[in-house]
Amino acid sequence: MIEKPRFLMCICTGQCPGFASLNLWELINYVRGELDVEYAIVHPQLCVDDGDRFIHDYIKPGIKYVIGACDPKMQRKMFKDAFANAGGNYDDQVVPLDLRNMSTKDAMNKVKETVDGLKVKSGSKEIS
Repeated sequence: MIEKPRFLMCICTGQCPGFASLNLWELINYVRGELDVEYAIVHPQLCVDDGDRFIHDYIKPGIKYVIGACDPKMQRKMFKDAFANAGGNYDDQVVPLDLRNMSTKDAMNKVKETVDGLKVKSGSKEIS
């Protein structure tokens, strides 16, 4: 059985002007309630020490993680070592999404397209 992806939202402390138009709670409740994900969670700032500790405790090899946050290149720089230290592989496991400067509806659509795309990539075995 292929496991459902997990959605992780980093909200950059809630102070980043790039997330000013995003209703975090509307987005996270939509993702967890309407999309085919195992669950959805929010972390205030993954790029700091407690974010590394969270990733170390949280990630498991072989699981897909859709991370809503900042620029995908920055996500890779900030999270790849934490994934490696936890026995994971960032490049194989993470689908990074830049959700900055989006409305809540646009962010919902982007996450939905990504999650639906992961189902298609899994071939005939639907993520369930």
